[in-house]
Amino acid sequence: MDTRTTDTAAEPFPWVPRWRTLLSSVAMARDPIGNLDRAHAGRGDTVGMHLGGIRPIIMTRDPALAQHILQKNHRCYLKSDLTHGLIRYIGRGLLTNEGADWLRQRRLIQPGFHRQRLAGLTRLMQAAAEEWTQELRQRTAAGPALVDIHEAMTRVAFRIIAQATFGTSMGDTERERLSTILTQIQAFYVRTIRQPYLRPWWHLTGSYRYHDALSQELRELVRGYIRRRRAASNSQPHDDLLQMLLDARYEDTGEPMTEDRLLDEANILLLAGHETSANALSWLFYLLAAHPEAAAKVRAELQSAGLANRPPVFDELPRLPYSLQVIQETMRLYPPAWILDRVALEEDEFQGQRIPKGTLFSIYLYGMHRHPQLWAEPDEFRPGRFAPHAQPPVPAYGYLPFGAGPRMCIGNHFALTEIQLMLVETLRHFSIELPPDTASVPVPLITLRPPHGMLLRFQQIQ
Repeated sequence: MDTRTTDTAAEPFPWVPRWRTLLSSVAMARDPIGNLDRAHAGRGDTVGMHLGGIRPIIMTRDPALAQHILQKNHRCYLKSDLTHGLIRYIGRGLLTNEGADWLRQRRLIQPGFHRQRLAGLTRLMQAAAEEWTQELRQRTAAGPALVDIHEAMTRVAFRIIAQATFGTSMGDTERERLSTILTQIQAFYVRTIRQPYLRPWWHLTGSYRYHDALSQELRELVRGYIRRRRAASNSQPHDDLLQMLLDARYEDTGEPMTEDRLLDEANILLLAGHETSANALSWLFYLLAAHPEAAAKVRAELQSAGLANRPPVFDELPRLPYSLQVIQETMRLYPPAWILDRVALEEDEFQGQRIPKGTLFSIYLYGMHRHPQLWAEPDEFRPGRFAPHAQPPVPAYGYLPFGAGPRMCIGNHFALTEIQLMLVETLRHFSIELPPDTASVPVPLITLRPPHGMLLRFQQIQ
């Protein structure tokens, strides 16, 4: 890729000078969203800069370019080494895989997320939601209680994905350990991307060895579950994602996945299946605490649907359209996957502009979801944007919380079902308030996390 550091007429997009991105690399690592927003506001929807002051990258919040890369000409673009680097820690699963091998795995795993199986997994989700409300009932027995919402939602979401993947055999201690390992690996990996000049120091201090050891511990924990399931597979039936993976057979060979391939896919399910949902749920309850009128409207919808006194079953969720709109608006304001990367495999062209082979793109979903030319009052919480026949309509390719094109998240319906069940079960029993001075600045790692220690006040509804 062309690595010139000043804007010239030959450049397809405006560039931030390299010296400027190098000087601001620490600030970018601390506040990537603020710095990206300022770059786009000053230079346009598509801007070239240097990641960590070193690596050329094109940042875009242009829906047309996003559609070109993710859908119209997707065969020309693969995920870059920014994503592939995760293979070192979590393996080559659907999130990190590419090409024909990715497509083969996608076709093998897709049936595990079809409607019929999702309806069965809903029972696990509802059980986790009821455990959560029982815990809240105990904490609020003497009156309103402050809850670290991200810590709580991380536990709930990991319980759901762990049970959906491995059944009910995983204990709390193992679940917490797996969640801790995945969090530590993610935080370290993001630092290696944003501050590449520190990599020699991390080698010297043993940080790479430490996180490699965490990765190995993760693999051995998951391997133990796979082997125990295989040993017990003839003694009792199982209806979870691990059993689906074990039973799946490739169309061309009739063979099952190898143990290492099972490990890779299970690790991806655990990472992607809890991290995004935990973040979305945390931001959802934060926004409902800040907008009690929306919470009241969800309760009114439950009442009118005859679901005020019992949880909905899977087939009843479509009767709750406003609750889904609240979730969709939450994921617009705080998309769990806030940025996507792609690299051009060959020379390409977009709207008459040349894209050299090897050009690295980051699609800035957070900026796209709050683009003032795409959304009226873009920073305001307005669930009605997603109502049927709303005007203006949702902009095409301007709303991509689960990505788009052939690589759209395979678990999108799983996540929406889980979040909707958690939302209605919580609001059936509790009101939520926002304490004064609650921190709300997002923490953009691989996913968009709430700040540490986001406290919300829960109170039982009498």
